[in-house]
Amino acid sequence: MSKSPFRPLLVAAVALSLTGCQTATVGDAAAPARVVEAPDTAPARGPFVAAANPLAVEAGMAVLRRGGSAVDAAVAVQAVLGLVEPQSSGLGGGAFIMVYDADTQEVTTYDGRETAPSDATPELFYENGAPLSFFDAVLSGRSTGAPGAVAALAMAQEAHGSLAWSSLFGDAERLARDGFTVSPRLAGFIAGGGQARTRWATEYFTKPDGTRYVAGDTLRNPAYAETVATIARDGIQALRSGPIAEAIVDTVHAEPRPGSLSVADLAAYRPVARDALCRPFRVYVLCVPPPPSSGVALLQLMAMAETSTSAPILAEGATSADAWTLFAQLQRLMYADRDRYVADPAFVGVPVAGLLDPDYVAARSALAPASTAAAMAGTPPGGVFRAPDGTREPAGTSHMVVVDAEGNAVSMTTTVESIFGSGRMAAGFFLNNQLTDFSFSPTTAEGAPVANAVAAGKRPRSSMSPIIILDRQGRLVGAMGSPGGSAILAYNAKALIGTLIWGLPVQATFDLPNLVARGPGFGADTARFGPTLTEGLARNGIVLQPNASETSGLHGAIWRGDHWDGGADDRREGVARTE
Repeated sequence: MSKSPFRPLLVAAVALSLTGCQTATVGDAAAPARVVEAPDTAPARGPFVAAANPLAVEAGMAVLRRGGSAVDAAVAVQAVLGLVEPQSSGLGGGAFIMVYDADTQEVTTYDGRETAPSDATPELFYENGAPLSFFDAVLSGRSTGAPGAVAALAMAQEAHGSLAWSSLFGDAERLARDGFTVSPRLAGFIAGGGQARTRWATEYFTKPDGTRYVAGDTLRNPAYAETVATIARDGIQALRSGPIAEAIVDTVHAEPRPGSLSVADLAAYRPVARDALCRPFRVYVLCVPPPPSSGVALLQLMAMAETSTSAPILAEGATSADAWTLFAQLQRLMYADRDRYVADPAFVGVPVAGLLDPDYVAARSALAPASTAAAMAGTPPGGVFRAPDGTREPAGTSHMVVVDAEGNAVSMTTTVESIFGSGRMAAGFFLNNQLTDFSFSPTTAEGAPVANAVAAGKRPRSSMSPIIILDRQGRLVGAMGSPGGSAILAYNAKALIGTLIWGLPVQATFDLPNLVARGPGFGADTARFGPTLTEGLARNGIVLQPNASETSGLHGAIWRGDHWDGGADDRREGVARTE
């Protein structure tokens, strides 16, 4: 485990007066100001669980009631999510897990990002001398990397667990055997196209009468029940060798466009425990995963938000068109740098320190007010200038937050990449299409190399950036995160700005409209912006278009003195629960 480098800092808790609004409705009326106070000295304690499905939340709460740790509960939550929300995450996917240890005040990242097969080449997604279409690549066996979510959870649970690993899968096994009620969101994806129409998905989602499952139906998955029972008994070895591993490989090797993932690749996969990447923000410390996560980009945006150029404008609050305009401009700068520099640090030098260098951050922030077009990447200290790539990051991710009675916390973003991953199933669960998170082309048309190119054993760049929030004494203040493909960074930044700058309650912040500015356009929840704010943004050159990214699924909480102020994004079906 690794200590947050800012844990020793002792900074007096001083109240900060900021302008903001008290409700999440972004309408036409001016909102009253409120005071955002520094973190209280009372220790944060659970139980608390927020996740994207009530059945998964209840599984986590049941573990906490039995005296389980936050990581124990996260294992149970993930096992149920993989069954009831298979479009987003599962046993065949990957994850980034942030763990806060209340006794030591240490924050550790567990990197469960998938890896490319041992014989993968930079032209993995080429055919007849040209890159495949994105959809053809997703549906191919080539898109699946060695899964890492369960392996990362096993590593974290070995270090932070209180209960036996074998005791954490009972709810998932029961729900798979007895059946669970298909939710409206899952039913909508079952009725969709793409991966929901593969032969594997069609077999799973078709009832005996030949019709597809709809909301309210009971869906059973006996193969999943057997798989989680095996994982409970044999641990992570169940995914490294034996029948489950062989089933994964057989499915990857099936037509069309079979992949090369082997049992040896599965056996060789290892998660990585990494130092959390932590930086101060106001009276807080924000901790995120380091690369290949894009957490450094989120910290860069928040650092730009705190500069003298940006802070007064953002302080105008959630009803200010100028504040939202600046937020969009900061995003453009952040995404330009992220797209240029962030990749797997085992293969590419990532200038983390340079991207967060105060002088560089200030210079980038100073560009924001005059920005009128897509931003260009900067030249951070230590950065090896590489070409921008065309990496796409579609929908198919989930987020959870868990806090136990001792104050230990988990913030975990987990994914199968696209909706139902590759659409291929093995042993009752969907396989990821995570390798399509690489740039399909290793170079630009001019021959310049890109950082996020495919390589054997490499982890693709990820936008997943789960957050742990501490005070300057190293005590837990909050945790949050979101799915959303590349828009994750915009969604997480909105959540931090709304709670820590605008002083909104967590649920009100999550309910705010989303604004995503990566490149030339502006994707948004257009219906959630009031007409006055929409007109003000248009006067500033921001013409809102419907968001083409995956919708947000923010989950998390802030400790407010003696209770959790929690929230679950109303764009999904989750809940935030405490007792």
